Amino acid sequence: MTKHNRQIGAWGEQAAADWLAGRGYEISARNVRTPYGEIDIVARQGDITIFIEVKTLTSGKDFLPEENITPVKQQHMLDAAEHYAAEHEIDHWQIDVIAVEGRPSKKPKMTHFENAI
Repeated sequence: MTKHNRQIGAWGEQAAADWLAGRGYEISARNVRTPYGEIDIVARQGDITIFIEVKTLTSGKDFLPEENITPVKQQHMLDAAEHYAAEHEIDHWQIDVIAVEGRPSKKPKMTHFENAI
């Protein structure tokens, strides 16, 4: 991954975390590494733990950020969430996806897909 892509990804994740916090979610952790991959954001809302994958797209291409979540990526997300939940004895959880569209110099467009996987 190029430095530019890492910077855009970090910007998108921060924008998503800020957006979630502004809607009452408690951000518990970010960039959590598991044997199955990274979890971008771990948040809580009430008694539900939410594992959030953030996909960011800066250009006006002919596809949406969430289209980058392939079946293989979905399985990695599920495996990572199950691993984290087991390690932390979490019974009630879900996986969400947040698609971020825009650039750091502008307010991003957020699309939140709840219980996506």
